[in-house]
Amino acid sequence: MPSRTSYVGRFAPSPTGPLHLGSLACAMASWVDARAHEGTWLVRIEDIDPPRDIPGADRLILELLAAYGMTSDRAVVWQHDRNERYEEIFNDLKDRHLVYGCACTRGEIFAADAQLGLARGVYPGTCRNGTQGRPPRAWRFAATSDPVSFVDRWCGLQTQNVEKETGDFVVRRADGLWAYQLAVVIDDADAGITDVVRGQDLLDNTPRQMLLQRAIGAASPRYMHIPLVTDAHGDKLSKQRKAAAATSEDRLGTLDALWVHLGFERIGADNVNAFWQEAINQWKERWCSI
Repeated sequence: MPSRTSYVGRFAPSPTGPLHLGSLACAMASWVDARAHEGTWLVRIEDIDPPRDIPGADRLILELLAAYGMTSDRAVVWQHDRNERYEEIFNDLKDRHLVYGCACTRGEIFAADAQLGLARGVYPGTCRNGTQGRPPRAWRFAATSDPVSFVDRWCGLQTQNVEKETGDFVVRRADGLWAYQLAVVIDDADAGITDVVRGQDLLDNTPRQMLLQRAIGAASPRYMHIPLVTDAHGDKLSKQRKAAAATSEDRLGTLDALWVHLGFERIGADNVNAFWQEAINQWKERWCSI
């Protein structure tokens, strides 16, 4: 794994549609954090779920980021180019008996949860000791029972017992595609990512990713999970809910609105470059010591 001697951050959108304001807020926060730390900012297109990807969405994402002055400091990475790397790490985990085949259907997991009094969707470990002759559908990482703790720069101390609260989690799906948890951990490790700034919807994913980081011998980045942008009903903006695409029509107005969302006062700059210069200064004062 690369050595980590300076700040390296990233923004990693999925090309399942154009960016909405929620994803643009994450790009903004990660970009300004990297610039405030005089670090490197990378873009990775997370396209490991072809059935959900929309042709051309990656191009629209990159064009919108560029319109707001955010471009990757290195060549953009597409996850579809990294299948051999995922296979290599997966096979190593399998050889070390850290992942195992699971034959359970979702319905069977839900039924077992109800019977055992577990929260819906928590994997009860049914196939940890074998599938009883049934062919594996997915592959799961064997979680440990020790609580995982980390201090989030925005949300503070977080602790989760992955085995009890999530259960052994999928690293390769029943359709053969790579699961998000495995791909993101390998990609961050290989890129030398030191800092991850993303939305609070991914906060409870972090302990699972930290378990995988330990398993592959990678250092855990620092994490900052920012508040989600919501609609008029208080629901998170998402592509699944058909959130409106962000545009470049009123860049300064959009940047100011998102800056206020991140807890700052409106800047009211005359141009995008002036906005970023002031935003970086304000971010340094508030966040660069945390």
